[in-house]
Amino acid sequence: MTATSAWLLTANSKLNNPDLAAVYEHQALGYSFKVYIIDDACWLVAAWPKGSRIAFRLAYSPDDYLQIRKISEEGQNITFQIASLMGAYEVVIRLPAQDSPAFRLTTTLKPAVPVLFPYWPRDIVPLGAASSDLLAQGEVRVKQVGTRSGQLYFSLTRPKAGSVLYLQNLTALADYNQQTETSAGETVGGEWPEIGFALPPTLKNKALEPGKNHVLSDALIAFDEEVPADEPAMVKQYLKLLAAVYLQLPKPDTTYKHWPKILQNGLTDLQENPGCWNQVDGHHYLNAYVCDYATPPEIMVQLAVLLPLLDYVEWSGAELTMMKKIKEGLPAFYNEDLRTIMRWHPKVANNMEGEEEHKKPLVMDAWYLHHPLLNLSRLALKGDKTAEKLFLGSLDFAIKVAHHFNYVWPVFYKMDTLEVFKAETQPGKGGEKDVPGLYAHVMLQAWELTGDRRYLAEAEKAAQKLSGAGFELFYQANNTSFSAGAMLRLYKITRKEVYKDLSYLCLANVFKNVRLWDCNYGYGKNFPSFFALFPLSDAPYTAVYEEQEVFCAFHDYLRLAEDEEIFPSLRLLLAEYIRFLVERSVYYYPTMLPKEMLSDEVKTGEVDPNLWIALEDMHDGWEKSGEVGQEVYGAGNAFGILPRHYMQVDGQPFMIYTDYPTYGFSPKKHRPAKFKLAGDGRLNCRLMLVKTSKGKMPDFLVTIAKTKECLKGKKTREGHLEFTVAGDSEIHISW
Repeated sequence: MTATSAWLLTANSKLNNPDLAAVYEHQALGYSFKVYIIDDACWLVAAWPKGSRIAFRLAYSPDDYLQIRKISEEGQNITFQIASLMGAYEVVIRLPAQDSPAFRLTTTLKPAVPVLFPYWPRDIVPLGAASSDLLAQGEVRVKQVGTRSGQLYFSLTRPKAGSVLYLQNLTALADYNQQTETSAGETVGGEWPEIGFALPPTLKNKALEPGKNHVLSDALIAFDEEVPADEPAMVKQYLKLLAAVYLQLPKPDTTYKHWPKILQNGLTDLQENPGCWNQVDGHHYLNAYVCDYATPPEIMVQLAVLLPLLDYVEWSGAELTMMKKIKEGLPAFYNEDLRTIMRWHPKVANNMEGEEEHKKPLVMDAWYLHHPLLNLSRLALKGDKTAEKLFLGSLDFAIKVAHHFNYVWPVFYKMDTLEVFKAETQPGKGGEKDVPGLYAHVMLQAWELTGDRRYLAEAEKAAQKLSGAGFELFYQANNTSFSAGAMLRLYKITRKEVYKDLSYLCLANVFKNVRLWDCNYGYGKNFPSFFALFPLSDAPYTAVYEEQEVFCAFHDYLRLAEDEEIFPSLRLLLAEYIRFLVERSVYYYPTMLPKEMLSDEVKTGEVDPNLWIALEDMHDGWEKSGEVGQEVYGAGNAFGILPRHYMQVDGQPFMIYTDYPTYGFSPKKHRPAKFKLAGDGRLNCRLMLVKTSKGKMPDFLVTIAKTKECLKGKKTREGHLEFTVAGDSEIHISW
């Protein structure tokens, strides 16, 4: 028998009383909604068309008797004014519209006295059928981890009713968190049937101020009548419901950040600051972290910066001598005995003291072999012969390792013996489950470079290992995102639907690990964090390197999908992640942050608050950031953004900027300039004509192709011209 608390048992018993009278009723989209007042709580009971029910607690005052003072309706909103001993509650129910399955429940309290919250029960009770007082059975598939989205995705399996995505808009709780000095992390979740949101407990001297309105809950909820029968159905349902609530979710405004200047600041510091560089055997190598001279040069670090620099050089036509320096040092990482590239520079690998389990000369982190190979293959496909030699010369070793582990990689293994050094990320969780997708990506690159179908066969064999991982697939954000692109490529090559479904599985895992709220309390008030992505499934902070690579991977996925029928929710979510990253990633630079929020202790190297090198880590608002270090290998951030979001027009004193990805732009002199925006037409993005010289800007005519609508821009203080445009539009610009 499932254990339950007294709170749940009491609520279930009272809500199943057949004589209970509702104070409000409504029907929408085949669902019924009834509001009840039961002693110390106000409940909304929602019933599926087939009769199964679920209750959401709207207001609560322990051992009290709530009284409704007023009910009013305006449009889709029903407002309840409720009196309690704690103070005055206002509950607003926004019912679902015909074009949206999502509804919203917002609860605000104006305390009559300073109020403490030492305990708060979770706010969802799965009631089951009206004819039974048995609690419904169900399965929680996704819940909040750390300070990720305040989400709960679950299905009711007895009676078989359907599924729910519950998303708490934790941004709205900033005032509560600030006053009580609590975190919004780990507030949404629970174990069946004790599920939902619970206010974080307050300390004895941190009460809510009386006489002011404080949001205690702002939940967006989407229903579906399906209980997914398999993994692909579950993934599609999750993405569909997530997009539905995202459309209703209040989103912060963004501001334009001038990336050409940001890039130049970062480029200058990257090239000139000695803390970014090390020298071994006559060659220059980038440090992983500023002033980290104890750690040997790593091949991943060199390539993680080199590839974004190449993007920028191809876009700008600039010449960077540092690229030649990096390339000259790459062959030293090749081990002739093992016939593969190595992680650590072999001349100084033995200098490591092994203070971390992976810092040993022959220990390989499973993903770490494939990531440099992926970047080497990209260089090789652009004609770099040194990279091609290193890449092709390492493939047999990579295949040998894959076969040895049967395409199921552990966390750490020894390069010479393939002995497993660490099998699982956590006991019972398995190894790095997204590595098969990263390996498949490497094999697809090898197939494209050589035409050898052996590599295509390897990619397919590895891809099969992703199936069945569910929401536990994600190990590292960038690698899961690269895996998504590899699966879409496999689908386009083979037309096998399983690969398209696996690409959705990878992306669903990524979106499970984002933060769909803005941490506006504590130090979090100094930087935007909406739609930030966490690098690992259990990481306590967001990280610039993984975010930058996910950003590029999402661009590539949308480009691959341009002429494909992919799940509509993905087009929306991918473009929105990119839009928010383009604004907020500048705040990884310590130069953009107040010095008092930077960590006093740094794990690796040093942090220079005046240096345009990004911090690795941004934390919850009550914690200082930058404690891991200043991440040189995250320097690709600006070099990835500029070429993808600024379109140059030959011979003209302006560039075209959008914060959504674009398709089809050709940098020619003819007019009009034409391109199509990614994203969803129900959401807007920023389009700007960015002034690049001191002269006068030309007069512009900006139109939406299909409607011929002329857009009116707003001139900025810097002389740019700014427009708001719906996603999925074709833009024509004449001047």
